[in-house]
Amino acid sequence: MTDNLPPPPSGDGQRLAQLFHLAYDRLRTRIYGQARDAGFADLRPAHSSLLRNIDPAGSRVVDLAERAGMTKQSMAYLTDSLAKLGYVAVGPDPDDGRAKRVALTERGKAAVGTLARLSREAEAELAITLGETEMMRLHATMRQLVAALR
Repeated sequence: MTDNLPPPPSGDGQRLAQLFHLAYDRLRTRIYGQARDAGFADLRPAHSSLLRNIDPAGSRVVDLAERAGMTKQSMAYLTDSLAKLGYVAVGPDPDDGRAKRVALTERGKAAVGTLARLSREAEAELAITLGETEMMRLHATMRQLVAALR
């Protein structure tokens, strides 16, 4: 089956998904590098799948996996890793005796706060580089794109 779609508007052959992934990967690598310097040297970018999806009161592994778009087994692996590092605690789910609830420890809360701060700082630096107007336009375009892809 041949692909009869026109080339991307940029003409450079890179598809939008590739560009999004590249930008996200570079931003995430930068933020986690800075987190390392802030005292969280054992955190890895892969941990973001759990850290960005956990509820303040804790979450079930199955819910974390669904939000992250990954298997329950993969999320359980991340959960075990972060528990061994002291970022999360795992206990019984008060609403479902068969399930486990994952909650941030004090160290986990500090890490999430640091990652959020570093993310805001990275966006502020991008606004300086791109200009405030372009950054606002980028946010608006991304919101439109997310809505269109629902």
